[in-house]
Order: sequence, then C-alpha cells, then structure tokens
Amino acid sequence: MFAICGAFAPKEILDVMKRILAFAILLANSPSQADVATARSALVVSLPNPSATTSKAEFWPGWRGPRGDGTCIEQEVPTNWDPAGAIWKAEIPGQGHASPIVWGDRVCTATALPATQERVLLCLDRANGKILWQQTVVQGPLEKINKENSHASGTPATDGEQVFVAFRVGDDIVVAAHDLASGKQLWLVRPGTHTGEWGFSNEPVLFKDKVILDGDSKGDSFLVALSRHDGKTRWRVNRSHQGISYSAPLIREMAGRTQLIQCGDRCVASFDPETGKQLWTVDGPSQEFVATPVYSENAGLVFVSSSWPKQILLAIRPDGNGDVTGTHVVWRDSKGAPYVPSLIVAGDFLLSVNNAGVAFCYEAATGKVLWQEKLGRHHASPVLMGGLVFFINDNGEVNVIKPGPNFERIAKYELGEQCYASPAISNGQVFLRGFKHLFCIGRSAN
Repeated sequence: MFAICGAFAPKEILDVMKRILAFAILLANSPSQADVATARSALVVSLPNPSATTSKAEFWPGWRGPRGDGTCIEQEVPTNWDPAGAIWKAEIPGQGHASPIVWGDRVCTATALPATQERVLLCLDRANGKILWQQTVVQGPLEKINKENSHASGTPATDGEQVFVAFRVGDDIVVAAHDLASGKQLWLVRPGTHTGEWGFSNEPVLFKDKVILDGDSKGDSFLVALSRHDGKTRWRVNRSHQGISYSAPLIREMAGRTQLIQCGDRCVASFDPETGKQLWTVDGPSQEFVATPVYSENAGLVFVSSSWPKQILLAIRPDGNGDVTGTHVVWRDSKGAPYVPSLIVAGDFLLSVNNAGVAFCYEAATGKVLWQEKLGRHHASPVLMGGLVFFINDNGEVNVIKPGPNFERIAKYELGEQCYASPAISNGQVFLRGFKHLFCIGRSAN
C-alpha cells in the first residue's frame, strides 16, 4: 500500500480514495450489471499511472478519446511519431477506416471483408500487435459507399467489459456488443434503417448505462439510446427533416447542465442524454454533417461545422432553450470550415482544416483568423497532446503544430501509407491506423 502510494502526491491519493468510496457505495445501493460497468469504467479511467507522477494515464475508449474531443491530458507521450521507431506494426485484414480504441492491454478496431460481406471486430495485443481475436459481427449485403468511405468506418467504443460497434448492412443499421476478453457476441439489434448513397460512418457513444447512436439519413432518421446490458431501447427521438449525418454526439457539462450536442436533421441540437429531451436547436447551417462538435470551456462556446452542400463553421452559446438560431450564434465562418475532420480546441485557440487542405487557427472566443497554412487534404481528425496539435493528412503526413497567433510547425513525419483514421493515445503510446497497418509508437508497455 505505502509503496504504491509513494509514487503519488497526497491530493492524488485522496482523489483515488474518494472514487473507491463512491464505487463501493454504488455497488451497495444498486449492484446491477449496468451500474457496476459504469462505476468500474469511471474508476479505472480516473486512476493515476504509477509509472508517471506528472500526469494521469488514460485509456482511449472511443471516438476522439475519453472526452470525445481529441484531447489527451497525458504529458509523457512521445511527440516523435516517426514510424521507423514504432514498437510494432501490424497488418490489418480487410478494409476499413475505423479508428483504434484502447483499454488496458487491448487495442480494438473494426474492418470489413468485402469478398464475404463480413463486418468484423478486431482485438490486438497492445504489447506486440498480435491479433487476440477476430469476430464477425454481422454478414450481409454491402451498402453503396462513396469512394472515400469504407464498409467499416465507424469507430467502436468500450467500457472495459464490452465493445460496442455499429455498421450498415444493406439498408439496416446494426448495433452489437461483444465481450472484450473473448470477442463473444453478447447482443445485436437493428434500431432502424439508413438511406444515403455515401454509405455509413456512425459510431456509438457511451453515457452511463446507455449506448447512444445517431441514425440521421435521407430516409428513416433518429437519435437512439440503447441499454448497454441488452441493447433494448431506453429512449428514441425521431427526426423529420431527413438530413444525413456522420457526426458523433458530444456529451459534456455545459452551462450548468449535462448536454448531448448532435449535428444532423439539418440542424444543431442539444439534448438531455439521460432522457432524450431536446433543450435547444439552431437551424442549419446546411443540410449534412460529418465533423463532431467540440466545446471550449475558456470561450464557453460549442463549435460545429456542416459538410454539404456548404461548409459553415458556427460558434454557439450552449445556455439557451428552444430555438436559439437568432440569439446564440456568436460567430460563423466558411473559409476554414472543415468537411470531414473534426475541429480541435487548444486553450484559447480553435484549429481546423478545410476541404482544400488548408489549416486555420482561430481565436476561439471571437472567430478572428490568426493564420492559415496548407497541410494537405484530411479525413483524420487532429489530436491535442502536451500543448501541441497533431494533424495527419490523407497521404500519411503528420504535422505537429504549436497553437498560437503565428504558424509554428514543430515537426513533420511520414507514416508511409495513406491514412483516414484518427489517432488513439494511451499510457505513453500512440496508435495510428493506415490503410494497411496499425502502428504503435512510444515507450514499450510495462
């Protein structure tokens, strides 16, 4: 006990003890499987890393990481992403653009085997990249896709016990849960259909005992919360404007309440993730969305960007109720608005890369453009780590940028293959998925 605690500051020890006590109380009062999983997930992510005293280690449990915004709080992750120094490089079977996720000693992602029409979950050993299990989630007709999409583009999510993933099979949306340890399928549901010639790229987002998925399309459109335990519907919001969206929800404490921000159905809307009740909405700014929203605590603003037919970036105050289109949009811009990659907030700055491959740095509070620089076309979303922003363009070029009033490139690396997937960062390691391989960069696992 004392040997373990000796690596932490007193405040860290107290924080851990508080979480352990809260975990014990929850188990005593409501020991359902869902509550146990929720408490366990919250506890494990919060524990400090015994090998690093200056920062907490984190798992990367889903799309854009533990906060859903591409930020990493670890301080001991290498900024040198040269694949020549990778710990391992593993060939990934099939085709897919799903990003990797990380929990404990396991790395998961999704892929598709077009020849057999299989959609597959993969679990790799974090230490060496070997495949621990490969499980077919569902088999069926391949949907029509854009040439830049794949049949396995949605990133999975995990709570440390189950892995959740979503695919489109024919016109059906399929959501499934698999056991993280063995790969065994635990449940599979088809909550609705999806209409659109560009394919599917939606990811599940976890909130307490729920798996939340957006199903906005040109036909059946909805936002749904499923039970983590059995996939049964907890709440469902039917949508009526038939605006397709590949944007994942952002869930965050904003303006004194927990909000789920979803771009889709030709609008930006806030919901209570517990009940699905709509809180506020902003019309437009266009028909379709890809990028996931982000939130700046410093500026107190939510940032969203539409994708088609117009790319428009909006900064919205999240403290409204009802239709706030005319009252809560603080600023807007079209020059730096992204089409596919999500935005990233870095302190007082907001960074993006538009469809022409030009990166923009804004003053987040005002929308003032501080600089713009050509970095190449992007599908991967940037990440923030150690005060630096990492952009990966479609050709696999990694640009390390220091956010600030002037453009400052710290480093540039070549992955050696094309890349549409976004990075995952966990406990001193970076996981990058190219078109053919998954790379692990950083310090060797203990």
